[in-house]
Amino acid sequence: MARPLPPPGETPPAEGSTSGAHRERPDGGVWEHPGAWLALVTLGCLMVAGFFLLRLLSL
Repeated sequence: MARPLPPPGETPPAEGSTSGAHRERPDGGVWEHPGAWLALVTLGCLMVAGFFLLRLLSL
């Protein structure tokens, strides 16, 4: 005999579900956001490029 289906809106039990096993980590601040890393890398690239541009202009 087939098992009855759960009523609509009810979540059936899942075997091996790990949804409740892991706690969510707290936010790591600015260092966890890729925009901050992108800004730092871009700033470093601009500083290096500016250094070489100033050396080129000083010749």
